[in-house]
Amino acid sequence: MSSFFEAIRLALGAIWSHKLRSLLTVLGNIVAVTSIIAVVSLIQGLNVAVSDAITSEAGADAFMVERVGFITDEDEAERARRQNPRITLDDAVAIDNYSSTVEAIMARVEQRGRVTYRGRELERTNIEGVSEDHIRFSNYGVERGRLITPTEVRRRRPVAVLGWGVADRLFEDVDPLDKTIRVEDQHFRVIGVSEKKGAIFGRSQDEFVIVPLGAHQKIFGIRRSLSLMVKPEDPSQMQKTMEDAVVALRIQRQLKPTQDNNFGLFTSGTILGLWETATEGIFAVLIGVVALSLVVGGIVIMNIMLMLVTERTREIGLRKALGARRRDITWQILAESIMLSFIGGVVGIVLGFGVALVIEQTTPVPAAVEGWSAVLGVGMTGIVGLIFGLYPALRAARLSPIEALGKE
Repeated sequence: MSSFFEAIRLALGAIWSHKLRSLLTVLGNIVAVTSIIAVVSLIQGLNVAVSDAITSEAGADAFMVERVGFITDEDEAERARRQNPRITLDDAVAIDNYSSTVEAIMARVEQRGRVTYRGRELERTNIEGVSEDHIRFSNYGVERGRLITPTEVRRRRPVAVLGWGVADRLFEDVDPLDKTIRVEDQHFRVIGVSEKKGAIFGRSQDEFVIVPLGAHQKIFGIRRSLSLMVKPEDPSQMQKTMEDAVVALRIQRQLKPTQDNNFGLFTSGTILGLWETATEGIFAVLIGVVALSLVVGGIVIMNIMLMLVTERTREIGLRKALGARRRDITWQILAESIMLSFIGGVVGIVLGFGVALVIEQTTPVPAAVEGWSAVLGVGMTGIVGLIFGLYPALRAARLSPIEALGKE
C-alpha cells in the first residue's frame, strides 16, 4: 500500500511540473466528460419538466379518450381526423353506464380566443370548456377563489377560472376575483385563479381560461370534438377501465369485430414512454460519440506516457539499480496515467455542470444535476487511464537497469 501512495505522490509531482503538457494530454478526456455531463444534465432536466407537464395535463391517475390516437405521422393523423367521428357527451355516458370501475368522467374542449378586461386584450388565449366532473381531477386546482361548481356547469353560468399568467397580465396588481372579463363577445365573472404551473421550453402553461362546457359551446359552437378524461375508482383498475371503455365505445359506435377502433386511448405513461424512447436514442448516440472521444484521448495518453518512459529511461534504471521492483515501476507509470485521466475527468465534470447551468439560465431548456453522471464520468476516465497506461507501464518495468543507465 505504501508503494501505491508513493506512486501517486510521484505522479502528482510529475504532472504538476509539466502543467501545460498535462493539460494538452487530457484535453480529449475533458471534452468527452464535459459533453456527457452537460447532455445528461440537460436531458434529465427535460425529463423532469416533460414528466411534470404531461402528468399535469393528462393526470397520473386517469386516461384520455381522443378522436385520434397518439400518431406521430401528420398525414396519418389528418386522415384519422377526417374519418373518425367526433367524441361527444354520448360517448362519456356510454363509458359511465358500461363500466362499474369508473369514478369520474370529464369532457373538455379547447379553442384559442380573445380575452379582454378594461382595455387590456390577450389574443389567442386558450379557452377551455369543462364538464361537471372536472373538480374531481387532481390537475385542476386554484390558488385563489374556487373552481366552477357542477351546478354552474349544468346551468351554463358565465363564470371563469383564470390561469395564473392570464390573471397576472390582465389585472396586474388588481384582485381579479368577482371582476367581469370578456371572452370573445361574452361576459364572464372571474371566480378563481389557477395555481401557477410555470413554463416548459419557454412556453407558459398558465395562459388559459376555464369556463363551463355549455358556455364554451355557446361561443365557439358545438361541432368541435371533445376530449374525455376517465378516472378509475382505483389506479390499480386502470387497465380494466380502459378495456371497458374500448368495449363501450365500440358498442356505442356500432363497430363490427373486423373494424378498427375509430378513437384513441392513452395515458400519461403512453406519452412519457414515447419521450423516454426518444431520449434513449439520444443517449445511445451520446455514448458512441463519448466512447470515440475517450478512445482518442486514451491513445493520446498512451503516446505521451511512452514518450515519458523514453525520457525517464535513466531515472527508471537508477531506481531499479537501487532496489525498485518491477511492480514499483509499473505503479509509478500507471499511477501517472490514471491520475492524468482522472484530473481530466474532474475538470470535465466541473465544466459540464457549468455548461448545463449556463444553458439553463440563458435559455428555456431546464437542467438537473445528477450525481451518478459525475460518478460515471470519473469512472470512465479512470478506466481509460488504466487501460491505456498499462502498456507504457509494463514496458517501463521490463527495462534492464544496466541498459537504462547506459543510455544518455
